[in-house]
Amino acid sequence: MTFEEARAQFPVLERLAYLNAGSMGPLARATGEAMAEQVRSDVDAGRAGSAYFERMLELRGSVRERLAGFLSVAPERMALTSSTTDGCNIVLGGLELGPEDEIVTTDGEHPGLLGPIAVSGARIVVAPVTTRPAGEAVDVIRAAITPRTRLVAISHVVWTTGQVIPVDEVKEATGLPVLVDGAQSVGAIQVEAGAVDFYTVSCQKWLCGPDPLGGLYVADPEGLRLASPTYFSQQSMEVDGSFVPKDGAQRFDAGWLAVPSLAGLVAALDFAPEWRFKRAREVAGRCRDRLAEAGFEVRTEPGQAGLVTFESRNGEPDAAAAKAVEAGVVIRALPKTPWIRASCGYWTSDEDLDRLVAALS
Repeated sequence: MTFEEARAQFPVLERLAYLNAGSMGPLARATGEAMAEQVRSDVDAGRAGSAYFERMLELRGSVRERLAGFLSVAPERMALTSSTTDGCNIVLGGLELGPEDEIVTTDGEHPGLLGPIAVSGARIVVAPVTTRPAGEAVDVIRAAITPRTRLVAISHVVWTTGQVIPVDEVKEATGLPVLVDGAQSVGAIQVEAGAVDFYTVSCQKWLCGPDPLGGLYVADPEGLRLASPTYFSQQSMEVDGSFVPKDGAQRFDAGWLAVPSLAGLVAALDFAPEWRFKRAREVAGRCRDRLAEAGFEVRTEPGQAGLVTFESRNGEPDAAAAKAVEAGVVIRALPKTPWIRASCGYWTSDEDLDRLVAALS
C-alpha cells in the first residue's frame, strides 16, 4: 500500500488538513463501512439469538488479538476496556493502596491518569519532567522514588509536549510496578509493552478506531485484585454473587461493548500499513521544522512522536485554533497553556503542513 493509497482511504482528508489524532483520529472508509454493515445487520436481524452473541464474542476475541499484536504481548494478558481512563481505574482499584503508600507520576499527565491516581488513597509525588530535556526523564523520575513508592504511573508520550518517556528504562531503573498511559503512543510509535506491568490503550486516537474502546495489558493478571467485575469477567457465578473469574486478563474485561464499534475497530486495526511509524516520525519532524522556520516557538523536542506542540504568537491559542479550523486545518489548543498541538500521523501530507503554517500566519 502506497502513501497515496492509504491517505485516500480517509474521506475527511479530502476537505481538511486533519491534525488532531491526539484527540480523535480520522476514520477510514473501511472502518465506517464495517460499522454500517453491522448496524444494518442489527436492524434487519435484531440483536438477539446465538448467532448474534457468537458474532459479538468473535469480534471481542479479534480485537483482543489485534491489540495484543500492537503491543507485542500475549492476547491472554490483554483486557478490553472502554478507554485509557477505564484501564487506569482497573489498575488503581486493584492495587489497594493506602495513605502510607506513594505513587510517582510526572507533571505532564492527562486527567485520564491523574483522576484514578488522585482517588487511589496513596500520596502522589510529581516528577518535573516537562521542564527538563527528554533525555533526563528517567533520572528525574528515579530521583522522586522513596522507600514508600509502590507504583510509577506515567505516560509513554506526554499529551502536552509530545515528549517520549522510555518507560522500559523507567521500569529497569526503579524495579517498581509501572502503569503506562498509552493514549498517545499506541498507533503512533512502535510499542513493546512486555517490559512494564500495566499498559493502557485508547483506540479512538492514533489507532483511528471508533469510540469508546480501549485496552489494558496486565503482565500478571492473577496478581492484580479484580475490583470492578463485569458480566464478561466471570467463568461462573453463584446466587449470592460469588464467582470464579476468567483466566488471564479477561477477568478485567469491560461489560458490553457496542458491536458495530468492535466491527469498525477490527477493520481499522487491519488497515494500518507496516510503514506507518517511519512515515509518522518523518512528517512530524517536517512539521516541527516548518513551524520553527515560520517563527513559531516549538515546544516539542526533535525526534519525539507524532505530537508537535508550539506556542501561539498572540498568547490566544483558542482563537488561533478556531481560526485554523475556519481555514480547514484541525488542530487543538491545549487547556490552561499558551500552546497549540498538531498531531501528525502516517496519513499527513506535506500539503497539510503547508496549510497549517498558512492558516496560522
